[in-house]
Amino acid sequence: MTKARKATNQKQFLLRRRLTVEGLTESQWEDVVQQLNHHSCVDHAERKPGHRLLVSIDGSHFSTDRLMDLIRARGGHVTGGWWQRRKIAWYRFTDDNVRANANLEPFCCSRIPPVKK
Repeated sequence: MTKARKATNQKQFLLRRRLTVEGLTESQWEDVVQQLNHHSCVDHAERKPGHRLLVSIDGSHFSTDRLMDLIRARGGHVTGGWWQRRKIAWYRFTDDNVRANANLEPFCCSRIPPVKK
């Protein structure tokens, strides 16, 4: 079964984020997932076994840092292992790349691409 996409999110800018979150009780987990699912830039959020959070976000308007801020506001924190830090660094890089591509003005195939000055 395919999941329905929110109308405000553009499919080409959807990013999938998997974070291991600690420090949340069951009710706080429900609040975090519910708040994320009601956010206009979040396509889908769910809790997976092992304190994992799986989120699909619209990368042109939302970032991993904002996601982690929402988690911190509810009392949780992202684990700080080597692999998790590495993934977050990669997530930040792709966030910046997607935002830059979303703001890029497309050019036609028969014209020369714009040159930075």
